[in-house]
Amino acid sequence: MKRFLTRIPLISRRIAVFGMLAALAVPTALALPTALRADAPLRIVATTGMIADAARQIGGDLVQVKGLMGPGVDPHSYRQTRTDIVAMTRADLVLWHGLYLEAQMEDFFHDLARKRNVVAVAEVLTRDQLRGHDSYADKFDPHVWMTPVLWKDVVGEVQRALTKARPESAEIFAANTLRLQGELDRLAAYAATSMALVPQGNRVLLTAHDAFGYYGDSFGIEVLGIQGISTESEAGLNRIGTLVDLLVKRRITAVFVESSVSDRSIRAVIEGAAAKGHALRIGGELFSDAMGQDGTYEGTYVGMIDHNITVIASALGADVPARGMDDKLSAGF
Repeated sequence: MKRFLTRIPLISRRIAVFGMLAALAVPTALALPTALRADAPLRIVATTGMIADAARQIGGDLVQVKGLMGPGVDPHSYRQTRTDIVAMTRADLVLWHGLYLEAQMEDFFHDLARKRNVVAVAEVLTRDQLRGHDSYADKFDPHVWMTPVLWKDVVGEVQRALTKARPESAEIFAANTLRLQGELDRLAAYAATSMALVPQGNRVLLTAHDAFGYYGDSFGIEVLGIQGISTESEAGLNRIGTLVDLLVKRRITAVFVESSVSDRSIRAVIEGAAAKGHALRIGGELFSDAMGQDGTYEGTYVGMIDHNITVIASALGADVPARGMDDKLSAGF
């Protein structure tokens, strides 16, 4: 993130953004939202898979949702493409996360909001609900989807955004939101029960970057990230060496890779531990900043978090259902 912030002067970035928007706005008939008829689906563009899933769950058949960032995509470094810009300028509603998650797209969204219906759904959360950012005093850890309790509030904001865009469907959106939030309550209970079964000495979760802080705070797990909150931060040799020493000293045996982050730094930790005579294994692959493959259970928010809970708890020594909360996970662990 620091490299990005210093690479392009603010004025130049704003000029570039305005230029892109202006160029795309020339064919006015193409740029204007068209889902104005009561029988037309509300066209929504969402940045992350988690937000896109919430919009689909709440909107049902009344919405048509395009997610910009698919499985394995890192939102910290994602930059909008020309196709993305066209989709967003034609949408009835654009939903982005905020809290500096889409760091490379912030200027674009602020400028787009002057012309279109654009909502940063995670910014509904209050300061006392948020963790501080590791690099910026006035920013916060954006990974709030890691705990279903916080995600319920974000889901509520998605409902409000859909209702404002299509008020005549308010009752349907409210009923679907109530159902989804009930699922999140069940998911939170499953997480609490599963993590309580992890032996006290094993309650350490080490991943490539610090995406699981809210998860650790919620369920009493010490979370260690090789990189900081953003994947754009660097993992130095000193940091890796410090973590190796800690893992060896505390006899931690499992570390975790992430689906949207290179496993290079995790491999370095494993090799460092091996050089000290301590065996570390990969406890599993977690979904941190992106969900699983489209069309799978893990390709939904509930499935993504169910997977993470089950993999973490099992690898750290808890006896949990091999296929998760509702026996839906694609593979046992």
